[in-house]
Amino acid sequence: QVQLVESGGGLVQAGGSLRLSCAASGRTFSGYVMGWFRQAPGKEREFVAAISWSGGRTYYADSVKERFTISRDNAKNTVYLQMNSLKPEDTAVYYCAARQGYGLAYSTREYDYWGQGTQVTVSS
Repeated sequence: QVQLVESGGGLVQAGGSLRLSCAASGRTFSGYVMGWFRQAPGKEREFVAAISWSGGRTYYADSVKERFTISRDNAKNTVYLQMNSLKPEDTAVYYCAARQGYGLAYSTREYDYWGQGTQVTVSS
């Protein structure tokens, strides 16, 4: 079992930046692929980014490439999402997720554990 707690959300103007954190507890953090997803009101939860066990491989949704960066610190049991050049369409609840598997994945069905989410609101 893995418990995930997100933090770092808030209100920011368009063009601004935020860094989200996800602290994990429970089983060995380094054994999990980690992902970030988001869900806007009235929309399905969508993939944002994923990172491998070691942090050596990453994968991004096209909508956030070149603007968002996922990283992890296994010593701190934490995964991060640095979000730059934010747009109003980035407004959503952002969720951290953990996957017991080797490959990077973008489907919600492939992740085993989820946090409660943190709200990100980007004003125009």
